[in-house]
Parts: sequence; structure tokens; C-alpha cells
Amino acid sequence: MCGICGMVNWTGETVPQKRIEEMSRALIHRGPDEEGFYFSPNGESPCKIGLGFRRLSIIDLATGHQPMQFQNWVIVFNGEIY
Repeated sequence: MCGICGMVNWTGETVPQKRIEEMSRALIHRGPDEEGFYFSPNGESPCKIGLGFRRLSIIDLATGHQPMQFQNWVIVFNGEIY
């Protein structure tokens, strides 16, 4: 299993990076092999988002780093996309 955490701030204030990192560290038992983060850039939208991900690499592909980003879309998940 992997570990996923995050925050959404609807007031437009930046999500504290340290808080997301602390939440991710608390999930290290769910995914000790890798961690990844995403923080929405300033001025992009009225809400601010911070995402954290812990990865457990059992059969994962080498390219399975998360959060995944394509253009303006960002995803963090535990599963596979075909």
C-alpha cells in the first residue's frame, strides 16, 4: 500500500509545505521507498493545493513517480492507469 496526504486551502493562502512534509513522514510505514510532493503555483487558482505521496515499490514500474502531472492536470493515486 502507498500513502497519500494533502490539503486544500480555499482562502487562497499557500498550503504550508512543512505541514505536507510532516504528514508524509507520518505515512512512511505505508511507503518507505519514495516520496513526492505537488504544490499549486501562486496565481494559478483561488484555491491552493498541497499533495504528498509515499511509495511502496513492490512491482511498480521505474516510471511510477508521483504526483503525476500532464499539462494543468495533477493526480496522486494508488492504482494503475491503462
